Amino acid sequence: HRRPASSWTTCWGRAQARSGPGSGSGPGSGSGSMNVFNREMKRRQKNWAAVLQDGHQYDYLREEVKLGFGSVRFGIQVRSFPLVLDLGGGKSYIAEHLSKFILCVVFQKLGRRSDIPTRSVVADEEFLPFRENSFHLVVSSLSLHWINDLPRVLSEQIHRVLKPDGVFIGAMAGGDTLYELRCSLQLAQSEREGGFSPHVSPYTAVTDLGNLLGRARFNMLTVDVDDVQVHYPGIMELMTDLQGMGESNCAWNRRSMLHRDTMLAAAAVYKEMYGNPDGSVPATFQILYMIGWKPHESQAKPARRGSATVSFRDLAKVSRPDGADQS
Repeated sequence: HRRPASSWTTCWGRAQARSGPGSGSGPGSGSGSMNVFNREMKRRQKNWAAVLQDGHQYDYLREEVKLGFGSVRFGIQVRSFPLVLDLGGGKSYIAEHLSKFILCVVFQKLGRRSDIPTRSVVADEEFLPFRENSFHLVVSSLSLHWINDLPRVLSEQIHRVLKPDGVFIGAMAGGDTLYELRCSLQLAQSEREGGFSPHVSPYTAVTDLGNLLGRARFNMLTVDVDDVQVHYPGIMELMTDLQGMGESNCAWNRRSMLHRDTMLAAAAVYKEMYGNPDGSVPATFQILYMIGWKPHESQAKPARRGSATVSFRDLAKVSRPDGADQS
């Protein structure tokens, strides 16, 4: 994936408003639950990105992730599920895999319409306005990494709205996403300012994802990892694209601005440590794919511990079929 240098416009200096803890929605609101991200800021970022005249040029990552939702990746015929919820669907990139479709648009305006039956609902992933046991399938593409309390959303929201034997399929950014950008900014800021603050949002590690799905009471789990590497002319173009995707940092502890000297130093560090021979720089997006089923009595269950009738030691005694290679 390579973007031509001529297609870029720099808008890093655009001021972004920030809701503080005093608004009642920040880390000091005393809600008692995890509160890492400023959800109001994320809503504004998504809405700003949704109305861009050239917004289609920032869709390449979501188009890539869309391919992972076909039946090939997990061996599931997605079209066989009659009622589906796309959680945080935005522009409904995976609607073509579905037969009947309800789109939950999280904060943002719908950029395009689907040809299949669709009902759009503006809602928040953290508080789904649907009844228990409503959907045969819930899908989520690149929105769960902005959830404040992911364990609670998996168990009390997604698991709750699924019918028994329903399935959840999701894709989210993983822990190694944008590691090149993160390291470059930290090294540059430490050298120029004597310390650093986070400029890239925290992500879930792939080693934790299976445990989170298991704690949410999902069965027959599958977790897959796909590293998507995109090449940019430089660090400024990468940040511009992140803004165009609506994927800018919205953590409460972020710094809204970077010093010019720090940005120039980060650009130099990025090219020196990770640059390609042609002058471009790579950015890695680690995509975590997951699948889990809501329990049902018809599902296959593991045999009771100790119920085996054959020992692994007896495998060597199994005779080979006639004509098999004895070498």
